[in-house]
Amino acid sequence: MIGRLQTIGSGAGFVIPEEGDEDVFVRTSDLNSAVGGDRVTVRIEEKERRGPRGTIIEVLERAHSRLVGVFRQKKGRSWLDVTEPRLDVDVFIAERDTADAEPGQLVAVEVIDWGDEGPGPVGRVERVLGRPGEPGVDVLAIQVGFGLGEEFPDEVEALASKLKERGLRPEDLEGREDCREQRVVTIDPVDARDHDDALSIERLDDGSAWIGVHIADVSHYVTEGEVIDAEAWERATSVYLVDRVLPMLPHSLSSDLCSLVPDEDRLTMAAFLKVDRAGKLIETRFAKAVIRSAHKLSYEEAQQILDGEQTPALSKDPALGDDIRELQRVSQAFRAQRRERGSLDFDLPESHIVLDEDGAPIDVRRRERFAAHMLVEDLMIAANEAVARWTIEKGVPALYRIHEDPNEEKLESLQLLAAEFKLSFPKKGAKPRDFQRLLDAVKGKIEEPIISIQVLRSLAKARYATSNEGHFGLASQAYLHFTSPIRRYPDLVVHRQLALWLKDPHLAREISREWLEATAKHSSAREEVASQAERDSIDLKKVEFMERHLGDEFEATISGVTGFGLFVRLNKYDIEGLIHISRLGRDYFVHDEMKHTLKARKSKQTYRLGEAIEVKVVRVDREERKIDFDLVT
Repeated sequence: MIGRLQTIGSGAGFVIPEEGDEDVFVRTSDLNSAVGGDRVTVRIEEKERRGPRGTIIEVLERAHSRLVGVFRQKKGRSWLDVTEPRLDVDVFIAERDTADAEPGQLVAVEVIDWGDEGPGPVGRVERVLGRPGEPGVDVLAIQVGFGLGEEFPDEVEALASKLKERGLRPEDLEGREDCREQRVVTIDPVDARDHDDALSIERLDDGSAWIGVHIADVSHYVTEGEVIDAEAWERATSVYLVDRVLPMLPHSLSSDLCSLVPDEDRLTMAAFLKVDRAGKLIETRFAKAVIRSAHKLSYEEAQQILDGEQTPALSKDPALGDDIRELQRVSQAFRAQRRERGSLDFDLPESHIVLDEDGAPIDVRRRERFAAHMLVEDLMIAANEAVARWTIEKGVPALYRIHEDPNEEKLESLQLLAAEFKLSFPKKGAKPRDFQRLLDAVKGKIEEPIISIQVLRSLAKARYATSNEGHFGLASQAYLHFTSPIRRYPDLVVHRQLALWLKDPHLAREISREWLEATAKHSSAREEVASQAERDSIDLKKVEFMERHLGDEFEATISGVTGFGLFVRLNKYDIEGLIHISRLGRDYFVHDEMKHTLKARKSKQTYRLGEAIEVKVVRVDREERKIDFDLVT
């Protein structure tokens, strides 16, 4: 079968089939020349208890043409010790291809031969990035290693600048609903550079209200087939690394002409949601519109308003408070309706890395999730669902955001884990509300992050598709992405379909299904690359941060139990590391995989998943991105 290879820490891997069959385990010795991310053909050798095992017989498509790592030299031999992406591979470099690289430097290497019929990969040094630890170099290595471009081609920048200079013309407003007299507000992170969604509310005499969800009309400026569009398709998504943003669109569009900044006329695609007194959706309509944002609120200021505190925006516009509170009331009603049908609500710990001016981490904080965050989230989900229903009702081809049912084997593992915490979970046929019931049961408890992460791992990954297959996590019959066209290409595709339909319903049905399918697959793949790069950049800074805590002691929770030791997560910081089994004493330990325990044979000391312990930081390896702890007894 054909699928995408994902490697694991041991060096082995799994092939994730394209057609939805079981994942195929591949031993290190059977990978041949394939590395993580490659599209491969795998032959099933046998069915084991845990699933099929196979051998990779052909690499169909290489995921990487360029690798980044540390340049090494020894006894006249040169090679690349790959760090980006995280691949267990070395690349031989001939003397003539070392350029000006010096041992210990981070370099980018073009792979010229993957060693399909030879001893291993061969490459040439393409670029010297600098030395590990120099400001910005480590994150740059991640960026280059994942093939994430920062600079736009000259012709793309030129056209974007031309559009910005041209600005808004009278003819751009033709056929648009004029919403400039309405109180429209954006609510975003305090450091947001682009604002692609805004909200408004119009209360009616009968107690109902129209909620306006305004989304930047990128499709008005980015024309299909032009150079900006081609570049946006290739990128497919903006990437948010720990110290930089790599936007899908040039800044003159993403943070200027398309961004819904205050006190400027801006074009939007609007979804108007009519709700009754109880917050039930009773009518939906769509329109091209023009707005003039009245306020740029941060989540913190919006939360202050909800908490009844005075803010600069409220001092300027006292009636703003009523709008924000009414929007929250509607959003809470939407959330309650989603929970009623079984929608999952994850509250996973999310890290915010505080950097100094040189990019060095000075703090790792947990991102707070305010009611203001949920207000925006609920209304965006409602708009996305409304547009998805419209595409189905009108027969308009679209890119859906689908989330398939979870794998039964993963559900069985989750059931066993839940049982260890004396929680119930069905062995088979679990519905979204079963997952939510489990998450609710551990809310606020020490095991909450462990259960939440295991629930997340048991679910399939959401992806883009041309056919509507529903969204398991949201318990939604139809879902798509409409609300972020500045940073996601699939949203731009949906906007174009809506704009065509508003002009002539027949036009929206004439899109190439083959192109749409290719866009769904490409966007899903680029999203996965972006997510991995973002995680890697955060993990890098966490390890760097812990270097200054060598010898320090922390309260922690056992987050994983293996045959080689205990993974622990610090309570103060969302940081994980390992207590190797050799550090647990001279006893012989038995790993019980089903009960998630490690038990000493002589002393009977038992370590369990979710157990609270105290640890000391004993080793930090920035290159390997590993943190080792000792148990404090």
